[in-house]
Amino acid sequence: MESRGSASGVLPVTGRLSLRDLSHAVRTRQWAKNLIIFAGFVFAGRLRAPLPILWSELSRVLLAFFCFCALSGFAYLINDWVDVERDRLHPIKKSRPLAAGRMRKHTAIALIVLLFAMAVLTAFVVWRLEPAAIGFPIAAMLYLALTLAYSTFLKHEVIVDVLCIAAGFVLRVAAGCLAIPVRISEWIIFCTFTLALFIALCKRRAELLEMGEQSAETRRVLPLYTVPMLDTFISIAAGLTITAYSLYTFTASHTAVLGSVESSAPFPFLMTTIPFVVYGIFRYWLLAHSSPVGGEPEQMLRDWPLVLNVILWSLLVAALTMLARL
Repeated sequence: MESRGSASGVLPVTGRLSLRDLSHAVRTRQWAKNLIIFAGFVFAGRLRAPLPILWSELSRVLLAFFCFCALSGFAYLINDWVDVERDRLHPIKKSRPLAAGRMRKHTAIALIVLLFAMAVLTAFVVWRLEPAAIGFPIAAMLYLALTLAYSTFLKHEVIVDVLCIAAGFVLRVAAGCLAIPVRISEWIIFCTFTLALFIALCKRRAELLEMGEQSAETRRVLPLYTVPMLDTFISIAAGLTITAYSLYTFTASHTAVLGSVESSAPFPFLMTTIPFVVYGIFRYWLLAHSSPVGGEPEQMLRDWPLVLNVILWSLLVAALTMLARL
């Protein structure tokens, strides 16, 4: 068996690198998380903009999405590089291309450089297309700095680790707003933060249960948590998410445009989406208790009731936004 140098010493090469391995290394399945970048575009009512403006803004948000996909892939590769030895002790993570030795050192470096260059290029294009969107490349740089800090040391700090994950989602949402640009609602920031915190805590709980006494070998921070503690944190985060979203639908300034524009006291029709959010939170919590979805959030894409719920919620929000003029 051939060997190559690694960040920690020797990286055994166990087989040829395939396209599937490349996809696994940059976590293309998890790029769906970056769809949250479109939240600002939708909730700011930009679907009602005149067609030329709509396409212009939508193209910039799409570029922002691709930029963050590249940044996500970059961050995952850096994280795998740093954690290669710990990943080899994990029953699932040991199959990652770097940990398994199917990705050589020079291949990983080339991919890291390529993804970084793609992210810089797309961020530059967004700014050049709309000079007022100068905040977008700044948000992208902050996201990159956060992910690098998380990969190197913040993920070893209890509670701080899950707060960093939540902050990463907040930066995605903010970046989507800045790419248009539109005002960043404090409500969308709070809702995003609490939802991401809920998902991150579910992930920690699943990892702790899965690894048991070996938890410290795969993630140094895990032994500092307990299942009862995480259950309490998760319940708080779930309650905050539902409460924050409910208040958002009733009191956010944009609810006026989701009702009748001719009414002096427009009805907040967005509140009709609350049951979908409640179901989604409860369904995810149920899956986190009964399946691997808590430890691997991308697995939720395989749960059709949850996927259908997200689709129906998205369609209803889009419809309320587009029909606001009626």
